[in-house]
Amino acid sequence: MLDMIKAVILGIVEGITEFLPISSTGHLVLVDEFIKMQQSTQFTDMFNVVIQLGAIMAVVVLYFHKLNPLSPRKSSTEKHDTWILWSKVILAVIPSVIIGLPLNDWMDEHLMNWAVVSATLIIYGILFIVIENHNKQLSPKFGDLKTLPYTTALFIGCFQLLSLVPGTSRSGATILGAILIGTSRYVATEFSFFMAIPTMFGASLLKLYKYFDHGNSLAGLQGAVLAVGVIVSFVVAYLSIRFLLDYIKKNDFKAFGWYRIVLGALVIAYFTLVH
Repeated sequence: MLDMIKAVILGIVEGITEFLPISSTGHLVLVDEFIKMQQSTQFTDMFNVVIQLGAIMAVVVLYFHKLNPLSPRKSSTEKHDTWILWSKVILAVIPSVIIGLPLNDWMDEHLMNWAVVSATLIIYGILFIVIENHNKQLSPKFGDLKTLPYTTALFIGCFQLLSLVPGTSRSGATILGAILIGTSRYVATEFSFFMAIPTMFGASLLKLYKYFDHGNSLAGLQGAVLAVGVIVSFVVAYLSIRFLLDYIKKNDFKAFGWYRIVLGALVIAYFTLVH
């Protein structure tokens, strides 16, 4: 029962932080310091990745019509535009497949610690503030996903590679990169959501494969704990996405930058003075 409660808490953390540019992995690493499951390290590592499936399904549900190229409610032109959008998304995730996939295990082994997480939280927090201030008087080049060139989509995908470092935030890196290249905040945010679908489905399936390949199973309590984490993550992520889309219509990302800086400083203070 205690692990079920912990799964709910971790699902809430994942759901809130997956699409807000504040690093879901970084938060899960920090929460694990205070809330440890009575499970194997292999299960915990797998759990922290696979509960992201719930968050990704929230994107699928919210954008099902927009992302469905086979919808009977769409005209032939709209279906064609949807296929074009998917081709840009797939192009954008190629760098993560070619470069990120081979480096993933090394990054997890060597960089999954509080020092790296706190540093990246602060660095990217400063970048959000600096870039937003710099772009304050500039008009975006691309205010609609339809006008987003393939080359720009690929460049945004390259920025996603930065999120291999824990604490960076996949959404944070891609949104920052997209804004730097010239997209509007809304386009940057939506494209980041769409890139998450193949990226995180792939990462979750790979993690599950490795988990089962080591002779593990999800029988009994472990399966229930994972299911609870995924369901809670889905519900909370759905609400978080709705919040973020409404928020950026009237606000910039500087508040998230300040949040990252404060959290990073608190992490450093805790692990150097208290821990």
